[in-house]
Amino acid sequence: MSSLDDLDAFAAVARHRSFRRAAAERGVSASTLSQALRDLEARLDVRLLNRTTRSVGLTEAGRRLLERLSPALSEIAAAMDQVHAERGVPAGSVRINAPEPAVELVLAPMVAPFLAAYPQVRLEIIAETAFVDIVAQGYDAGVRWGESLAQDMIAVPIAGPQRFCVVASPELIARTGVPQRPEDLLAHPCLRTRFPSGVRPAWEFERDGKELKIEPEGPLTSSSTRLQLAAALAGVGFFSTFESHVAEPIAAGRLVSVLEDWLPPFPGPFLYYPSRRHVPAALRAFIDFARVRS
Repeated sequence: MSSLDDLDAFAAVARHRSFRRAAAERGVSASTLSQALRDLEARLDVRLLNRTTRSVGLTEAGRRLLERLSPALSEIAAAMDQVHAERGVPAGSVRINAPEPAVELVLAPMVAPFLAAYPQVRLEIIAETAFVDIVAQGYDAGVRWGESLAQDMIAVPIAGPQRFCVVASPELIARTGVPQRPEDLLAHPCLRTRFPSGVRPAWEFERDGKELKIEPEGPLTSSSTRLQLAAALAGVGFFSTFESHVAEPIAAGRLVSVLEDWLPPFPGPFLYYPSRRHVPAALRAFIDFARVRS
């Protein structure tokens, strides 16, 4: 017979596709976890994982086992959550996937007060720009803006309205002038974003019901908001970003906001999770906490 702990360890490795990350999640060494999986395969007399020096993958037998095992482990976790809930003490782990801006602007201010209020809950927050299947990847919840939400998810707003702004240093404004329309930016140096997926999002504007997207060019493209902000402060180019990212340098006069009448506010991000009858107590605590703070 295989112990429940060994089966749970197998599921963790299969979910992360990494002994190192699964070991960190479970608080053991990677070598200990690897040996446990070898022992499990020996007892079952079947190979569950294909291992290389760089990756871990599931064999067909491993895939079939994971498909049958995951619902059972979820039910066991739900049962344990229910016990904790009846005691009135949320406990356990909450895994959340969110894009970097949502992590920095919305989740980061919540972490310390939430963990202080619920000391028996462990948070794991992974910043990832690309949209992922939170169920397949083993997350309890995700954070996205409304246009990216799947229809079969429950979504809870966790922040008030937000807006983008376009900023530049006073020195750059003095050299190039103030753009009067979004199209004017096509003749100005701009700092562009490229996501790890390769997508380079257009700059979007709206006024009086008219929507406009432009693709300005410039000397720097990056996936790093910090790098872009440093370049904007140094006068390298115009920068489009969340207003909260640049509120302080705008207030200090180090950056100038332009085209404000073309950049209306929009709804903030949502915390979303699978539509199911039982929500784990730890996740429910985080949902309620985030809802109150929004």
